[in-house]
This record gives sequence, structure tokens and C-alpha cells, in this order.
Amino acid sequence: MTEKGHLPVLPTQVLEFIDAGRAGTYIDGTLGLAGHALAILERNPRARLIGLDRDAMSLEIARTRLRPYAKRVTLYHADFRELADLDIPYDRVRGILIDLGISSFQLDSPERGFSFTHDGPLDMRMDTRMKTTAAKILHTYAEPKLAEVFARYGELGQTRRLAREIAHLRKLGRLETTSDLRVLVERIYQWRPQKGRIHPAAKAFQALRIEVNRELEGLPEFIDATVRRTRPGTRFVAISFHSLEDRIVKRAFLALARPGEGAPLVTILTKKPVMAAEEELESNSRARSAKLRAAERI
Repeated sequence: MTEKGHLPVLPTQVLEFIDAGRAGTYIDGTLGLAGHALAILERNPRARLIGLDRDAMSLEIARTRLRPYAKRVTLYHADFRELADLDIPYDRVRGILIDLGISSFQLDSPERGFSFTHDGPLDMRMDTRMKTTAAKILHTYAEPKLAEVFARYGELGQTRRLAREIAHLRKLGRLETTSDLRVLVERIYQWRPQKGRIHPAAKAFQALRIEVNRELEGLPEFIDATVRRTRPGTRFVAISFHSLEDRIVKRAFLALARPGEGAPLVTILTKKPVMAAEEELESNSRARSAKLRAAERI
């Protein structure tokens, strides 16, 4: 998908829960191709936008798309968890958004190796400055560690067998591309297309991507620390795409809303995760697994 075809997930809900009509600064911690950022800037001429993304290619596309609003935009090539290291005017911040999914632009770039539907290198790095790739993990991790990665982050069964087969193929030099891994996974899990079933390769690729990019590390600490820096009324919106992320966000919000000691720091605005309506799913199937949770600083 090109940047022209990019569709942000849950755009209406994001604008609603982040309360985008207020004057002030909004932070998009996972800018992607700037779909949500554009929606905020278009909606509100009094809004300023700080955007971060660890993917340099996505960031440059976003910069081009945001050019009409350049005077109101500041961009950083950084992971959202690096926000504390930046000079952020928290007294003026009115909303913070993190969209934890992988973009269609990344999935549809075979050379990035994110998708099992395209043949490409086993890369999967969001930030290409990183040294660890999916290939390095597959070729250097011991079998028990590989099995743990697929079980924990992919929620797959038979992971010891999967790890054993990976170790066998890498010795033969037959585990070099995304197609090599997909074929192996399909063989082990005896994959046959069936309506309602998730392809096991989707889970295996998810597990590797999370491990490569350390996607879950520091997420609850980031939410806690960022909320504490903001002033009352600031909205925090998080969109996740699988149960592992959603569980972390849910627990982080609950910990801030019901602390063991002291007064609560947030009011949770979403008792249950907000999901896409059928109308959106008809034009953007990627939104099917998206779950939005929101909280407001007290």
C-alpha cells in the first residue's frame, strides 16, 4: 500500500477520545504515515503536533504528507519510549496517542520482511539502525529460547518442534527468506485455509517481530511515566492489535486509576476496548483487530 492508500484505524474514535478540538499540543508517539496526525491538524487549526517514529522510511513519507502544516509540526526519528529524553512542553500537551500496530506500508514492503505473504529477507526491523534482525534470531537463538519466543509472543503450540525444525534447516542453509519460514510453519501446523482461522505464520511472524523490535519492553513503564508528566485533562489513547499489547495497556491504565497508595491519577474512559464498526471494516480490513483504550489525567 502506498502512502496515498494509507488508512489510519479508528480515526473518528481517536479524534473523539483524544478530544482533538482543544488548543494545545498533541503527541503521536507512533506517527507511521501520519494518518491520525493529519486528522488532528485538519480538525483543529489551534493544534500543534509532535510526532515520533522509529522507522525512517515512514517518517520521511509522514514529513511530506504533513508539509502543509509544517509550522505546527515537530518530528523526531525516535521510539516513543524515548519521549522522556526529548524537550517536550508537557504543560501544553492535551493528548497523547500510541498506535502499536505495524503499518500496511511496512507489511506491503517485501524488502522489510514483515509479511509472510511476500517473499523477502528475514529482517523485520522497524528501525533499520538496529543490528538484530529476524534472521539473526532464527540463526543464533538456542532451541529452548526460540520455543519460548514463539510461545510467549505468538501464542503458538508445538513450539519445541518448531524450534527443532528451525535449528535443522539453518544448519542446511535452507532458512533464508520469509517464504522459507512460511513453508516450514505451514508444514508443522498442517495448515489448510479455513474461514475464521488465523494463519499460524501470522502468529510466528508476530512473535519474531516483537522479539526483534522489543515491542513490549518498557510499555507499562512508558504509560505510567508519561501520564505522571502531564497536567489534568490530558487524554491518553492507545491502539493495540493483539491480546498481549491490549493486556499491558489495560493493566497500566487500571494501575493508574486504582493505585495501591495515594489518589488515582486517571479516569478510564473506555470500560471495554473500542473496536471498529462494520462500515470501517469494509474499507479497511486491518482495523478488524484494532482495540482502542483511553484515559484522562485527573
